[in-house]
Amino acid sequence: MLAILLALFSCGTDRNLKRGEKFLALGEYYDASSEYKTAYSKTPAKERAKRGQIAKKMAFCYDKINSTQKAIAAFRNVIRYKQDDGETHLSFARQLMKNGNYKEAAEEFRIALDSMPDNILAKNGLESAISAPKLKEDGSRYSVKRMEVFNSRRADYSPMLMGEDHDQLYFTSTRNEAEGDELSGITGTKNGDIFFSQKDDKGKWGKPQRVESGLNSQYDEGACCFSSDEREMYLTQCSSDPSYPRYAKILKSNRSDASWGKPSDVELTRDTLSSYAHPAVSPDGEWLYFCSDMPGGEGGLDIWRVRLTTSGLGGVENLGPSINTAGDEMFPTFRPNGDLYYSSNGLPGMGGLDIYIATVNDFGQYELEHPGYPLNSQGDDFGMTFEGPHNRGFFCSNRGDGRGWDHIYSFEKPEIIQTVKGWVYEMDGYELTAAQVYMVGNDGTNEKLSVRSDGSFEQVLTPGVDYVFLATCRGYLNHKEELHVVATDDSYEHVLQFPLASITVPVMIDNIFYDYDKATLRPESTQALDELVTLLNENPNVTIELSAHCDYHGSQAYNIGLAQRRAESVVDYLIAHGIVSDRLTPKGYGKEKPKVVRKKLAAQYDWLKEGDVLTEEFIKALDKDKQDICDQLNRRTEFIVLRTTYGMFDKDGNLTNPPKQKPKEEEDSQDDGFFIDF
Repeated sequence: MLAILLALFSCGTDRNLKRGEKFLALGEYYDASSEYKTAYSKTPAKERAKRGQIAKKMAFCYDKINSTQKAIAAFRNVIRYKQDDGETHLSFARQLMKNGNYKEAAEEFRIALDSMPDNILAKNGLESAISAPKLKEDGSRYSVKRMEVFNSRRADYSPMLMGEDHDQLYFTSTRNEAEGDELSGITGTKNGDIFFSQKDDKGKWGKPQRVESGLNSQYDEGACCFSSDEREMYLTQCSSDPSYPRYAKILKSNRSDASWGKPSDVELTRDTLSSYAHPAVSPDGEWLYFCSDMPGGEGGLDIWRVRLTTSGLGGVENLGPSINTAGDEMFPTFRPNGDLYYSSNGLPGMGGLDIYIATVNDFGQYELEHPGYPLNSQGDDFGMTFEGPHNRGFFCSNRGDGRGWDHIYSFEKPEIIQTVKGWVYEMDGYELTAAQVYMVGNDGTNEKLSVRSDGSFEQVLTPGVDYVFLATCRGYLNHKEELHVVATDDSYEHVLQFPLASITVPVMIDNIFYDYDKATLRPESTQALDELVTLLNENPNVTIELSAHCDYHGSQAYNIGLAQRRAESVVDYLIAHGIVSDRLTPKGYGKEKPKVVRKKLAAQYDWLKEGDVLTEEFIKALDKDKQDICDQLNRRTEFIVLRTTYGMFDKDGNLTNPPKQKPKEEEDSQDDGFFIDF
């Protein structure tokens, strides 16, 4: 009977081992670890070698699913049953690092080096175990905070900010609200879905919601990023097959209005036996970075990139040994200034995946920086996203979580940074989203900036540089602003306004005041008049009609005479300040042209609507206080553009200042094809 029972028990063990091998081959580490654990418990203690071999497989699976405590226990059993080798001690030491057991980890790294003296991971690991306590003690200027509003009781990772005001956060989660009912054989949780949270007007983040378009599926979706115009999302997906290993791939989804469409495959190479994950678009929009285990790398997962062109994808490039190691390099992302952030477990660090910063020096080579503790920790730290140009945002880490779940943290590093925020809008109107802003500095800066949907733009400035900003838009006059940036002890945001005058509708000149019933300009009109002088100097090919208007009270003849004299007073001021007279036509209309209400004015007064004409008949139908307001609106000074070609042609019709042909070498050196000489 005993022999029969032992035979049956042995058959059961073999069955668990076979199932474990099958799950392991498919990459389903959670299910594999469960089968190995059962097989281990069924194996008699006297079968030491077999228990040691099963424990080694368990340790491998626990490592893959971030179950650090269980992995450490399994490795101890491998060593106890004398089934260890150099790789065992190396892997064990790396798990001890993730648990913060630096002293014991150092001993295990030394044992690994005894049998593998040239192993770079063991060398870097030993260096890490020795230096990590000091890194933690020294700290850094970073501050981090766990963001409970985003986190669940499962894994939440790879945050990515979106929106002009960085008020939307997308991330991956395996929480219970994820799509589907099945549990992943890889993690033992639901497959990941992409969720998002919206910040309200008070700056409070809302409860995360699953993206409800065709973006998510029954499979694993996560680690997303956005194109520079935020109309495209690149994401990672890992599909399942009961008889085939799972390989991660990169997909792309397009946004229509506020909805993300069903994603389609991005074919980076024709290699179907490698994984492609963790996409990141470079700030200039020209490259898609990703990680892959395809052949030709440095080992493990490497960071690669492929050029994005209008005709499709270029060839893939490995970032080389200055970035990649024999370990894993993952989760690339960019700060808007071009700095590359990524995570690696192959470089000296504090344990698990550490975040590194790669900047390009004057020789075009990468230089690496370890940002220290608490941005990095003994656990896995990865997945950075930045709030505009500032060194703050979110990242994720599984530090302090006994089950290895990833959670989202905020981070901030105080720094002195100067930025400019500009607003481009129509005079007496709304934002101009089609505007373009040119930024030129005396340090060689020559950039073309696009405005957001609210008419704003934002850019980092360099102290000690003089800048000129020129805002342009089809159908409007140009507007220029100058800015001298001096060094400051604190961060500072410069604010510039770019009101553009229309060349098709009258433009009201605010804050022009005359003495009562006279044409004499009051002193408080000077600022507005000087701004008009500047505008005309910035647009030297423009001629204008300068018009003055009155309310309907008084005789028409008197009102026209008064309005004409007032218009002439403004023209006289402009001429006295350097504007040639033949660019100016004064015209007094009296009450002939009552004010036409435009959209912005209608928004200011809810009893007016766009298109209303403030005639005498219209005004008399209103209450007395509203009549007074309409009279004030009719008493105004305006200009309208008559020509935009003044002085451009000689008497024979030829351009007076034709553009000069650039030398060929100068044309070749300017990739974007523009240069503005102010």
